[in-house]
Amino acid sequence: MSWVAKSDSNLLDALVELAPDSSKNSLRSWIKQGRIDVEGRMVKNPTVDVKKGSTISLGSKKQFINFSIEILHEDKSLIVIHKPEGILSVGTDYSPHKNAHGFIKRRSPGKNVYPVHRLDRETSGVMMFAYTEEAKEHLKKQFEEHSIQREYTAIVEGTLKENSGTWRSFLVEDAAYFVRSTSQHDMGKEAITHYSTIQKSKCTTTLKLTLETGKKNQIRVHCSEAGHPVLGDEKYGSRCLNAPRVYLHATLLGFIHPDTGRPMLFERKPSPDFLAGARKKVPIDPLSQLYS
Repeated sequence: MSWVAKSDSNLLDALVELAPDSSKNSLRSWIKQGRIDVEGRMVKNPTVDVKKGSTISLGSKKQFINFSIEILHEDKSLIVIHKPEGILSVGTDYSPHKNAHGFIKRRSPGKNVYPVHRLDRETSGVMMFAYTEEAKEHLKKQFEEHSIQREYTAIVEGTLKENSGTWRSFLVEDAAYFVRSTSQHDMGKEAITHYSTIQKSKCTTTLKLTLETGKKNQIRVHCSEAGHPVLGDEKYGSRCLNAPRVYLHATLLGFIHPDTGRPMLFERKPSPDFLAGARKKVPIDPLSQLYS
């Protein structure tokens, strides 16, 4: 169900006007549950400003795993989720339980859950797991053939000179799990990232990034080596003090369903809180100047 805002107001007042048969408690519940989108973006703040003419949509009640991982799609062969930042995709020796893979397995005891790709702990966004061996192999082949559609949104430090382009390099990982580009192509794995500018401000640039390959930390390394680290990504050179997160989000995932052969496309735009990072003035760590 969708409406068009009749006047400038906050979200709750707009809904009161547009859905007069629903109580304010119901409207607040819709907003709190993440069922309300404004211009295609989920809004969970009832006081956010809404402009006249904006499209406001009510979606179906959302399903969550462990209160924070939203289920975007699920069938007998696979599950597509929205992973929040701060949660591992798959467990490690140091964190075997608190990860998306583990949460999904505990939700359905005895059910096989196969990782087919990963997002960094610091990255939010759309990802998937397979439920059958056949689906896993089919999806992994799509990743290997680079036929999977993957788009990310990143807020990076500084202003890029070019509005679009491609970063291409060969990546290697050292013993400290730090990834970098190498001139010795026979040692590294080729990584290709296409970028285009969404928005520029005085201190930051918001980018759309399309992956042609999907190597570990690929976007973070390419942005850093281009002189524009992802905002809040201290591992790869961000100098922003006290950033609440790494501003990297997996916006879009498209693939061919392993059973039906139908194209599947899932998109989750960054939250308003994420996009607010584009307006940050980027306070710089003064000690970093000693090493620049």
